[in-house]
Amino acid sequence: ARSSGNQLKERLRVCVATCNRADYSKLAPIMFGIKSHPEIFDLEVVVLGSHLIDDYGNTFRMIEQDEFDISSKLHTIVRGEDEAAMVESVGLALVKLPDVLQRLAPDILLVHGDRFDALALATAAALMNIRILHLEGGEVSGTIDDSIRHAISKLAHYHAVCTRSAERHLISMCEDHSHILLAGCPSYDKLLSAHERDDYTDIIKSWLGDDVKEQDYIVALQHPVTTDIKNSIKIYELMLDALISFNKRTLVLFPNIDAGSKEMVRVMRRKGIEQHPNFRAVKHVPFDQFIQLVAHAGCMIGNSSCGVREAGAFGTPVINLGSRQTGRETGENVLHVRDADTHNKIYHALELQFGKRYPCSKIYGDGNAVQRILKFMQSIDLSEPLQKKFCFPPVKECFSQDIDHILETQSALAVDLGGTNLRVAIVSMKGKVVKKYVQLNPKTFEERIELILTMCKQAMADAVHLNCRILGVGVSTGGRVNPQDGIVLHSTKLINEWSSVDIRTPLSSALHLPVWVDNDGNCAALAERKFGHGKGMENFVTIITGTGIGGGIIQHNELIHGSTFCAAELGHIVVSLEGPECMCGSHGCIEAYSSGLALQREAKRLHDEDLLLVEGMTLNNKEQVNAIHLINAAHLGNSKAESVLHTAGTALGLGIVNILHMINPSLVILSGVLAAHYENPVRQVISQRALLSAQGTKVMVSELEDPALLGAASMVLDYTTRRTY
Repeated sequence: ARSSGNQLKERLRVCVATCNRADYSKLAPIMFGIKSHPEIFDLEVVVLGSHLIDDYGNTFRMIEQDEFDISSKLHTIVRGEDEAAMVESVGLALVKLPDVLQRLAPDILLVHGDRFDALALATAAALMNIRILHLEGGEVSGTIDDSIRHAISKLAHYHAVCTRSAERHLISMCEDHSHILLAGCPSYDKLLSAHERDDYTDIIKSWLGDDVKEQDYIVALQHPVTTDIKNSIKIYELMLDALISFNKRTLVLFPNIDAGSKEMVRVMRRKGIEQHPNFRAVKHVPFDQFIQLVAHAGCMIGNSSCGVREAGAFGTPVINLGSRQTGRETGENVLHVRDADTHNKIYHALELQFGKRYPCSKIYGDGNAVQRILKFMQSIDLSEPLQKKFCFPPVKECFSQDIDHILETQSALAVDLGGTNLRVAIVSMKGKVVKKYVQLNPKTFEERIELILTMCKQAMADAVHLNCRILGVGVSTGGRVNPQDGIVLHSTKLINEWSSVDIRTPLSSALHLPVWVDNDGNCAALAERKFGHGKGMENFVTIITGTGIGGGIIQHNELIHGSTFCAAELGHIVVSLEGPECMCGSHGCIEAYSSGLALQREAKRLHDEDLLLVEGMTLNNKEQVNAIHLINAAHLGNSKAESVLHTAGTALGLGIVNILHMINPSLVILSGVLAAHYENPVRQVISQRALLSAQGTKVMVSELEDPALLGAASMVLDYTTRRTY
């Protein structure tokens, strides 16, 4: 041990343990830095894992070529390349490591990354009271590596991380901030000067052939994902097929030793990759040559962390396949194919990326990591108690429950997409609109989704202060909707760029909530079923009378969608063979007679003919003629306006008579801004035109203020109470 204060310090005994070619590329720059300061550090090197296996290139030799003295070589790999073999390898390492660590007695053990061998190292050192410095902790990649990486971080006493995000993750994991160094990636110290080498063309030729030019070849490196081995092998096979079809010279590196690697090698050999004229299959490339190959490649493909990390330093295009690097920070050079389930997807990604060049990224380092890490190790006080301290966030003790917490209101976020406005509301279980947000509906898809997310996030933040617990998101929209998949199939002409649109996925991914989507007419029927006149009714129809005409049908307490989600398009029931043209392209639909747009059309026609305004009405030049002017004119005795409204009411009434004869509901609910104006005409037409057994059907005007929002909310709220939807 060293003495502290101003006394002469003994050399710091640092043990660097390396398990494979990948971690050595990160540890080697630090080892060179330690070796260059013999007056400060005493370096011991332990080699274990796949370094010592012939099938993986006996890569310990490159450590010897770098003129490092290896203190111990530990054969710790149990062959089998499956899950059991990985566990047995950890156990074997734990059996062999204590003797080595006891003999070397290091002050600090350097451990890198997230390999199972590294977990054995950290476990042994922690139990033997040896201080651990963990490199590249706090990162997220989305596989079992995350669990191993975080487990090592919890065993480690000190941390050297690559990114600000990783630093924040460790702090949130209760690690002591003063024991965390934001260093950057050590391999970047070498990478950022890699372009200065003049012999890169010789390196390319030696590995890929004399006829290969810069940026006209591919580097492929794919490892198994141990939590999904079967899919890993499938992706590997599809990648090789795509590379064969793409017909470019390709350097394929063998996968690492994780479970599933043996099957991947079998796939490679079954496809004849090692004999194929376009491929060079190798077990190992020295790191300084490998980075030259990556730096000057036309593209890199696979799931190696090198693709999302080191390749960014050169702006090399990268195709990241599958889930192994999910969660890693990446530069704009990386194209993700997370669901790499077809040859065509991967081939298309190659077409998009091959030969491009991107700006160099320094997300993972600025070239000064080693210098920082050496200084950090020198600052470690060996007289400090060895026991780790965790920095738990303060938690307020609660001795009694607050009534507001007990009575927290279960609520839904409701979204209504209309032709003009986009509305979001927090709706309680009892149908109360707690808070509403209104914006103009943007004209483009991207702006619309962005605005929906912004409004929903604001509502979610407000919900906390309003004591509302958001259970999910319900979306009401115009057009034909597939509610099973959350997709708008065909939109109305009032909403631009809104056909064949998946609404559920972007909302659910961003908000981390379940999302339901349905047509606005169906939502109006759901609102009536839960909060309005339809409550307790087994069979009823809701008809919306607004800008257009829509509706929903409840039959045997269930909402009817139809085989192609086209049920209850009530506005497009044809009531005349020679009627006016409808927005759907047909003629004589109810909507062409009775909708707000139809009434506005007729109001404009009368106004253009100077037949609209009567005594008591005024209309300034800037005011646009609309349906309200027509209704007011009729109330003031304008016979032309009265005739238009009579025709509109009759058309709607005839459509409803058709509905009564088809499905025989016990109730018709008129909803929307024109509902009150149509109530009497509809009743009159039913009494005159309906069959006797249907003439007693009740017609009521909805009392709900926001049926679309309430219906959207009911999709969420009904689910939480296990009602079938």
